[in-house]
Amino acid sequence: MIIVGAGPAGLAAGLYAARMDLKTVLVDRGPLGGQLLNTELIEDYLGFESITGAELAAKMAGHARRFGLEAHEFRPVSGIHVEGGIKVARMEYGGELRAPALILATGGLPRRLGVPGEVELAGRGVSYCAICDGAFFKGKELAVIGGGDAALEEGDFLTRYATRVHIIHRRDRFRAQPLLQERARRNPRIDMIMDARVQEIVGAGAVEAVRFERDGQVEDLPLQGVFIFAGFLPNSGLLKVHAEHDASGYLVTDGAMRTSVDGIWAVGDVRAQLTRQISTAVGDGTTAAVSASAHIERLHDTRRQAA
Repeated sequence: MIIVGAGPAGLAAGLYAARMDLKTVLVDRGPLGGQLLNTELIEDYLGFESITGAELAAKMAGHARRFGLEAHEFRPVSGIHVEGGIKVARMEYGGELRAPALILATGGLPRRLGVPGEVELAGRGVSYCAICDGAFFKGKELAVIGGGDAALEEGDFLTRYATRVHIIHRRDRFRAQPLLQERARRNPRIDMIMDARVQEIVGAGAVEAVRFERDGQVEDLPLQGVFIFAGFLPNSGLLKVHAEHDASGYLVTDGAMRTSVDGIWAVGDVRAQLTRQISTAVGDGTTAAVSASAHIERLHDTRRQAA
């Protein structure tokens, strides 16, 4: 079995596959842990009242490897193909992996706002990861763009460094959990700008301001950094054969995590589902591994009967 992606979904699939004594190789373009490594504090994963993302990632990876999972970091896949029923993961740096079953656990990438200045100032004050870049903005004034859990969690985290964090949201209410909303409102370094649509990130070589429209008026808010949390786009493009997906590109699966391509499963943030949480990702990975194991066993039975 091949597993592409080493977030909670991929690691859970790898653990269960290894426990079932399947020869399994897991690869990821980055370090083991996926989006966990971009999360400072986790308080909603059962059994851990409070744990950092990096700690949970290390525990998950270590657990899976102790059961014999062969996991490789920094091994990016360029494309996933199907050749005569065999799933082929071609690697960016040469070589390929071949197996009768493949689990896609590739997650997603940050969604861009698509406004002027965003691309030009990326890495010069525009960021998509508070954990990665927050410490570079000590004593600065920042904006967080978004209204979901990530925006409020990371806005709260950024107040460790920033003198002020402005959370700018295009709607009149947040989508984030009430607990996170209340925590942000209690933070004296956070203020909230609602019903505001960002039009431009302004700066010559570095971020100097955010320009937004509110109540028909255009305003410039001077600051030194912008953190964008406007959702994610699924990394489903690695699949070079057609698979059923929704309008946003998330792969459609059945209850066993099977895609419309025989022998390929999709788990975690890359598949269409109601919630995208660590707990659901782990459940996806577990289900896919058990389903894939049964698929492989059926193939073996068919070959034995044919022989």
